[in-house]
Amino acid sequence: MFGKKSWHKLPIFFGLLKLIKFRDRMRQKNIYDTSQLPIQDDASFVQSSDENFLKIRMADGSNNDLNNPAMGKTDARFGRNVPLKYTHPDEQNLLNPNPRQISRMLMTRDEFVPATTLNLLAGAWIQFQTHDWFAHGKNSDEMLEIPLEEGDPWLQEHRPMAVGKTLADETRVEGDTQNAPTYQNKVTHWWDASQIYGSDAETVDRLRSHVDGKLAIGEDGLLSVDPETGVDATGFNDNWWVGLSMLHVLFVKEHNFLCDCLKQRYPDWTDDKLFNHARLINAALLAKIHTVEWTPAILGHPALQIAMRANWWGMLDREMKRIWGRFGDGELLSGIVGSPTDHHAATYAITEEFVAVYRMHPLMPDVFEFHSLKDGELLLSKDLFEVSGNRTRGVLEEVSMPDLFYSFGISHPGAITLHNYPCLLQKLVRDNGEVFDLAAVDILRDRERGVPRYNTFRELIGRDRVKSFEEITTNPQWAKELREVYNNNLEAVDLMVGMFAENPPTGFGFSDTAFRIFILMASRRLKSDRFFTKDYTAEVYTQFGLDWIDENNMLAVLKRHYPEISPALVGVENGFAPWRRVGRSSRLHSVISNPSNCLLRLM
Repeated sequence: MFGKKSWHKLPIFFGLLKLIKFRDRMRQKNIYDTSQLPIQDDASFVQSSDENFLKIRMADGSNNDLNNPAMGKTDARFGRNVPLKYTHPDEQNLLNPNPRQISRMLMTRDEFVPATTLNLLAGAWIQFQTHDWFAHGKNSDEMLEIPLEEGDPWLQEHRPMAVGKTLADETRVEGDTQNAPTYQNKVTHWWDASQIYGSDAETVDRLRSHVDGKLAIGEDGLLSVDPETGVDATGFNDNWWVGLSMLHVLFVKEHNFLCDCLKQRYPDWTDDKLFNHARLINAALLAKIHTVEWTPAILGHPALQIAMRANWWGMLDREMKRIWGRFGDGELLSGIVGSPTDHHAATYAITEEFVAVYRMHPLMPDVFEFHSLKDGELLLSKDLFEVSGNRTRGVLEEVSMPDLFYSFGISHPGAITLHNYPCLLQKLVRDNGEVFDLAAVDILRDRERGVPRYNTFRELIGRDRVKSFEEITTNPQWAKELREVYNNNLEAVDLMVGMFAENPPTGFGFSDTAFRIFILMASRRLKSDRFFTKDYTAEVYTQFGLDWIDENNMLAVLKRHYPEISPALVGVENGFAPWRRVGRSSRLHSVISNPSNCLLRLM
């Protein structure tokens, strides 16, 4: 009826049907298991002796699937979304075209392009979530050197540009070069808030207060400082900056509030029982916020608004499900949450391709303005370096948490496009003294880990191949630049570059190509997890817990812990949409990076 018309250009109902068709196809054709590749004899999983594993999330993510208790645990391998034969890195072209040249010519932010439908919390949120989902761990001591070409300012100051290779899979049989390369996820694969709680028992234990189930937090309302890193002590604190600190504090407070509520209802519960139930509820609330609030905010298409709510509640939506319960086991009418668990074509795991499509660093601005919630006055302005790493705590001590949240609520993140990569990430100075171009490293990592390049990737996930640079983007200048940088070789275009160049569907904050992986993995993170499916019950969560998840959202959490910000939320329906300005800052502001300053920073 509609031929090959794009799903997002169809009437909403038919667009939804196409999305369901895409997802069902990808569940069969775009999930590939790496756990079955040969492992060392001493790498087998030892079953936990904890007798409570049926009703709690284990620290290391084990025992989620009771038939395969090692599935999705810390150090389990990343899976793939493309056939394994396509995941061998092209060693001869690992540095071709030069990632540094691609960064300089195609990524450099000449002028900050804001994503005006979002506030900056949306940018902080996705990093907060990805820290729960994946981490490749520290780099290997074996180095990859990115060549520097004449005219590159790096030659004068930072030669050479070298980064450690991705840490090798410790479970692989030594000398196995025939099978596809594999890498381990150093955090749990599940949507279990491990970024807050940790991915091993030692970390979880260290972060707890061991009183009434609560996590440790200071009287000043801030987390303690990790003495080794100088940043907040939490479950995952790499690549730290003020936006992460804000969200970690917020949801530690939410955990502790849940402990108070549970203790009031169940006064005989032990510290462990209070902690484990509060974690279950908190993790599920985070998943719900991401599904029905963050995602519709960044993917503002009517079909997506319906589809994401349907992932959680079904097409009959929240009120019908609340009154009548589930209508059968299917996902369509009553949603994934509470339905039977199903891994579809392979063992559940976060995939390397999922990591690749979530490279969204353009969301980050280079300059941050902090305003007073009381009168809107500008309190201070700092650049990305000054609000990151071990400098973060100084910002928290200088600006109150309500002022920080307000400032993020009235600021915009960057649009995810070419020529909008944060300048200070192209010359990233880490607390350990490392200096490198993160955009160049992003490109190199995909190549190193065998993520197919853009055109091949499109085909493997069910999209048509492009036949020209002009099919990637309607921007003639960008098409010209792509042709020049990639030496007229369309097949060499990197996945991240192609996705940033694409014209996204109307209302979308990222490309349709990235969205295809999202269609699959957004539902898979729920459907494979027994705590969102067969064990999403009152027996496991308590009825209070299920009601709490259903009735609360990002706005409710913000108002509960920082009620002072309520005036800025009047008329705001989504916590990731721009907030209402108050006081003297009520006139429109936007943070625009000065092109000359940006170029100076790169030099």
